Amino acid sequence: MKTKIKLMLAVAVAALMMHTLPVAAQASKGKVLIVMSGGHILTLADGKAYATGYYLNEVAVPLQALVDAGYTPVFANPNGDTPSMDASSNVDKFFGGDANKRMKALRFLDSFAGLHHPRLLSSIVGHTQDYVAVFVPGGHAPMIDLVKDKNLGLILRDFHKNGRPTALICHGPMGLLSTLPETDKYNKELVAGHFSALGKLAHDFPYAGYKIAVFSKPEEKMIETPQLGGPAPYYNDEALAAAGLKVENNKPWQPKVVQDRELITGQQPFSDHAFADALIAKIAASRR
Repeated sequence: MKTKIKLMLAVAVAALMMHTLPVAAQASKGKVLIVMSGGHILTLADGKAYATGYYLNEVAVPLQALVDAGYTPVFANPNGDTPSMDASSNVDKFFGGDANKRMKALRFLDSFAGLHHPRLLSSIVGHTQDYVAVFVPGGHAPMIDLVKDKNLGLILRDFHKNGRPTALICHGPMGLLSTLPETDKYNKELVAGHFSALGKLAHDFPYAGYKIAVFSKPEEKMIETPQLGGPAPYYNDEALAAAGLKVENNKPWQPKVVQDRELITGQQPFSDHAFADALIAKIAASRR
């Protein structure tokens, strides 16, 4: 009888271990590059400062989907420092009003040492063949640094050249402008409001003509007073349209995901699950 009980316990423990085996110990389907912004303070159009970072659900939901599908995330950002989270994203409404889901997302992200100590984007340049996809989450932070980061530009150009899945959500698509040959000048004129100068600076843009979704001007205006505390330095949809992208947004706060060739974009936080599903499907299709 004792032998039978021991055998039953052994089987139960083995089954439990199979369900709780760390992702890192399982066979990986490949690495996915998660590009985080290193920006913390966004300067608004009136000179005020807005403390920002990544949006919790825009990172956690696609990341959970990637891990569940068997992919290994590798975090990187411009300076290798710890990304900050936008406090405005740490609320239940972005998790269907469920506080437990929000807390689970916080614990999930905190479990990744790579998020706290990301690699330098410069270390990824020339090694993009090691990754099956690249993912850029939103929050206003990409408007600070990723929009003009030349290393990100080189990385994205390589993904574009090889047609590998490239996914960006909310304000994340601003990172596409890093691929412009004169990205610094484009950003300078953009912030200055000199839209008439942007056309000439958008030459040789690899994503010209691509259809995308991105955080919209109406949505930005709705949060300027209650959240930002002032006017945004510019509007993402206008900035990307000026470079030659075709913005196909939904009504404010309605989910929207657009896929065009290798590019996958999501409009705002409420697009998180549809965006994650599209990314997983695109990676799977690209590996057939």
